[in-house]
Amino acid sequence: MGTGKEIPGIKKPEIIELPRVSDRMTFLYLEHCQINRQDGAITVKDQRGTAFVPAAQFSVLLLGPGTSITHKAIELIGDTGVSLVWTGEKGIRFYASGRALSSKTTLLLQQAKLVSNQRSHVNVARKMYQMRFPNEDVSGLTIQQLRGREGSRIRKVYKEAAEKWNIPWNRREYNPDSFEDGSPVNQALSAGHVCLYGLAHALIVAMGCSPGLGFVHVGHEKSFVYDIADLYKAETTIPLAFEVASQEDIEDIPGAMRRKTRNILYREHILERMVKDICYLLDNESLKASGSHTIEAKLYLWDDLTGTAESGVMYG
Repeated sequence: MGTGKEIPGIKKPEIIELPRVSDRMTFLYLEHCQINRQDGAITVKDQRGTAFVPAAQFSVLLLGPGTSITHKAIELIGDTGVSLVWTGEKGIRFYASGRALSSKTTLLLQQAKLVSNQRSHVNVARKMYQMRFPNEDVSGLTIQQLRGREGSRIRKVYKEAAEKWNIPWNRREYNPDSFEDGSPVNQALSAGHVCLYGLAHALIVAMGCSPGLGFVHVGHEKSFVYDIADLYKAETTIPLAFEVASQEDIEDIPGAMRRKTRNILYREHILERMVKDICYLLDNESLKASGSHTIEAKLYLWDDLTGTAESGVMYG
């Protein structure tokens, strides 16, 4: 039961004071611990002791089994724009997510406009495919042809990684209800992809976009998440999974894969690239240049003639 007294702490940061999303670290995975708050830091306590993590320095917090979190910690996480993702055992099942800080609807409106028109929808999907073939002109190919080219490209990525690390490979196989039944490489792929999805999901929401309004993927609440994550799998999680699976001395494959995924996402500046790529895909040059979602939002009334009208004004 609460005491009615406020716990001492720092004031809620102004939006301008928060780090740019492109300057933050990627994600932090926690399990079997208690999460609380002390001033501007999240405290993580388990049998080994207590660690302090600056809340505004990472983008997404993955909460695995055995985690408990206080209201004060959630308050700090919300104030600093960190996204929460609740995952299953070893971080390989996505259960739910908490909303990150969104301050402006410019990108959301642009995304809805582009996805609602068939021609602009096709154009954005084509740009996504073109990013996979930077040295080729695919402007004359249909979406069906592009989808086939992408399938061939990914099969080649799998084949080359399997040959490099001497891993038997036929195709991607996994049972979402029985993670342990999967082969080591499939376990590593699942663990890595979940981390990449979590980062993409957090970033999309933090920038004010909709995770469900996809262009290549449609009909799912995380369609745009899969759109964005798929842009980076071939250079990050796929080759990394085969490398991890080839190391016989690794007992905890999901744990090793999460750590190595975090490192490669940081090393390859994936978070910063995601920001710029989303702005490029949605034709927003101002945010693309700044790499920031921390722009002060202002509330307006919709007007069918002028577009917007001042809110908080007594009209009539």
